[in-house]
Amino acid sequence: MNNLTQKEKGLLQDQKTHEEVCVKKYNEYANKAKDSQLKQLFNTIAQQEQQHLNTVNGIINGQVPDANQGQQQGTQGQQPVKTGSGCKSDGELCNDILMTEKYVSGTYDSAIFEFRDSNIRQALNHIQKEEQQHGESVFKYMESTGLYNPQ
Repeated sequence: MNNLTQKEKGLLQDQKTHEEVCVKKYNEYANKAKDSQLKQLFNTIAQQEQQHLNTVNGIINGQVPDANQGQQQGTQGQQPVKTGSGCKSDGELCNDILMTEKYVSGTYDSAIFEFRDSNIRQALNHIQKEEQQHGESVFKYMESTGLYNPQ
């Protein structure tokens, strides 16, 4: 962890742990989901979470990310088709992962302000944006299958 402050190192270790949990949950939940569309959504996001983990590990290992490298579209814009096949267990998986995304996005928000290097700040900001897109995709799935009814 070259030239990182102790605080930056600690924040990165926290984000690494969060990303490891996200990768594990999305992979596990993809296997548990009953709806094929939800399985695909979880598998897609699991791959993106692995990329986040790789980025955080790279920063920890002294690699300063290029602010223009690896900018992905994420899952934004995916419109789930209403299948009506959402069941209680799929709903529980979605609720849990949505709470996880809210938490992880919030931790990135706080961490971003603690980094001196603007390239690292931009990389973490990009990851946070994708975390928000993941939450939006899960929300849209839930809404389209009747698992979430915003009032």
